[in-house]
Amino acid sequence: MTYLDTHTAVYLYAGKIGALSPNATEAIDGDDDLLISPMVLLELEYLRERKRILRNTWREILVALEIEWGVRVCHYPFPVIAEAAAEHCRWTGDPFDRIIVANAIANNNSPPETQDRSIRKHYRPAIW
Repeated sequence: MTYLDTHTAVYLYAGKIGALSPNATEAIDGDDDLLISPMVLLELEYLRERKRILRNTWREILVALEIEWGVRVCHYPFPVIAEAAAEHCRWTGDPFDRIIVANAIANNNSPPETQDRSIRKHYRPAIW
């Protein structure tokens, strides 16, 4: 299973596959279990409200990602994710990154797809 961070989800939604690295593209093409943390949905709405991304709602983006790419929202128990965030993600003050990475950690140290250098530096399974 592979987790998509918010920016990767936006790239897929917008059809900007070329913005992804070859490693990221290969991982997406080769994985039938693409997941996003529920925190990605919250960050999508946060960015939309601040007019930093597309005008579409998180629901519209999620439906399109489900249909086009088979992306699903991870339903891993939040108490486990919060514990992973508290224990393993002290390296960032960004609550979105903290929970998105903790979701991947809690779920068998799965790799998140992210261009974020800080995430890749601190969480080795990250792909880009």
